[in-house]
Amino acid sequence: MKKRLTQLAAFALLGTAPLLSAHAATATAPRPAACPSPVPDTARCYTGEDGTGALYWIALPGGWAKDAKRVLVMHAHGGPETGPPKLERSEEDLKRWAVTVKAGYAWAGSTYRRGGYGVTMSAEDTERLRRIFVRHFGQPHRTLLHGQSYGGGVAAKAAELYAPAGGAKSPYDGLLLTSGVIGGGNNNYDFRLDLRVVYQYVCRNHPRPDEPQYPLWMGLPLDAKLTRADLAERVKACTGVGLPAAQRTPEQAAHLKTILSVVKIQERSLVGHLAWATWLFQDLVQKRLGGRNPFGNIGVVYSGSADDAALNAGVLRYAADPQAKGALAADSQPTGRTALPTVGLHAIDDPTAFVELENSYRRIRDAAGTGGNLVQSFSSEREHSYLSDSEYPALFAALLDWIDKGEKPTPEGLAQRCKAAMARYDTDGKNGCHIKPEWQPPALESRVPPRAP
Repeated sequence: MKKRLTQLAAFALLGTAPLLSAHAATATAPRPAACPSPVPDTARCYTGEDGTGALYWIALPGGWAKDAKRVLVMHAHGGPETGPPKLERSEEDLKRWAVTVKAGYAWAGSTYRRGGYGVTMSAEDTERLRRIFVRHFGQPHRTLLHGQSYGGGVAAKAAELYAPAGGAKSPYDGLLLTSGVIGGGNNNYDFRLDLRVVYQYVCRNHPRPDEPQYPLWMGLPLDAKLTRADLAERVKACTGVGLPAAQRTPEQAAHLKTILSVVKIQERSLVGHLAWATWLFQDLVQKRLGGRNPFGNIGVVYSGSADDAALNAGVLRYAADPQAKGALAADSQPTGRTALPTVGLHAIDDPTAFVELENSYRRIRDAAGTGGNLVQSFSSEREHSYLSDSEYPALFAALLDWIDKGEKPTPEGLAQRCKAAMARYDTDGKNGCHIKPEWQPPALESRVPPRAP
């Protein structure tokens, strides 16, 4: 009963429902639209609205309808965006993953029905779009789920909802997770509370002493006028980020070293992570969780500064609200209970989604008894939002061979497939293949101080 109440709280607080809504407004039929570059000229593209407020793009490669082995890739995008849905958001993803269409696969991506946090909601919206696609373009031979970044958590949730282990036949055949934020909302974002409290200990300007004070886990008061440009200026004033290193004062350099060393993030991602810990926390806590705090740092031991004793004595401390923590977990925490063959790719030096989250997801899948259906790979890249053009088609092809031929891929095989794909997809010689078959991620606890249970 307690578990059921927690789930209902999550559905209420995060603005979703336990099942795909049966009483949504009528979706608009896909309307022909000019395909954006670099989608191939031979493709046909469509846009529409799914009946709940989510907007979408669909792209069909030339000859797809007559292909006996036609494949649909359902794309779950990153973020989440905190503003209202915009068609341009899905268009950006279609352009970024145009290689999917070049490889001969149909592509469909939803904006999700609203901005802000909601993993289960976004999984429902992805499934709703799949049904729209089938209604208007027919049943594909194979349907793959592709989750990118935050969308990795969305796709993992969709796989558990619509392709559960031991369940009935699924509408999906395989799962691809790239740069995935796949540890569940609690594990994914604990470090951003750490960033807020360490940053405030060092810089004391977010908020400033002369501004209204608030608990940092709430992100920002809803009526605050702070802009992203304002926040970047505050970071620059304290740490010199945004200035050449030679122009930073010794005090700024020391501040920056402390923050990066303790929170274990990169300089290039400091402003971005701090922005997420401001406006995403504002949305998540105040709009989705009824003002309750899902993040805590009581008992967390921080290290890496010049004076760790002073740091640990001086940082602000907060206790997580059990109901908020449970609701966030119910909405976003993977269970690992999916029957889908799953392939993953993550850059080792990803500045946004820690690669250590892959270790957490591996443990979740192993605990659920589905680890044998998970193959993870890691690349020596330094990016988050998009990796090499040759890597995505290689992973899709390997996943399809696993589904159709029973040939489970290996990291070594994925690297070889990628090299073979370069002749077709890496025509300018700028992308290459960077998969490191032997590399394995350390535990998330090696980077983010563990919380009390």
